[in-house]
Amino acid sequence: TPERLVRSALHAQGHRFRLHARDLPGRPDIVFRGDRLAIFVHGCFWHRHPGCPHCRMPKSRVDFWKEKFAANVARDAAVATRLIADGWRVKTIWECEARDAARLGSFVEDVARLRDRLGEKPSDRDEGPP
Repeated sequence: TPERLVRSALHAQGHRFRLHARDLPGRPDIVFRGDRLAIFVHGCFWHRHPGCPHCRMPKSRVDFWKEKFAANVARDAAVATRLIADGWRVKTIWECEARDAARLGSFVEDVARLRDRLGEKPSDRDEGPP
């Protein structure tokens, strides 16, 4: 799955994290508590990745799907806004990006840079209790 690809790539670079933090809005897929960084791995179809070929509209029940997708996108935005207001940094990687080795590598480098800004190296500590 795309989430597994992202987790494996981060772990291979020495990053340690928590999964699906129940106490955070939207239950982010990957959480670096010490760095207050929440990562979402979004499926292109369900979360409507703009410009992606995987983001197509089903041909049946179009009104239902428009409403469903609009609600998903609105919820994603609301969750990100709430996390940011609570002092978290939010990153999103799309399914198509996770499946592309070069783009996934670039994402992992971005995460490392974000974490390094706080002076922590990935292996300096465990993330602590969930």
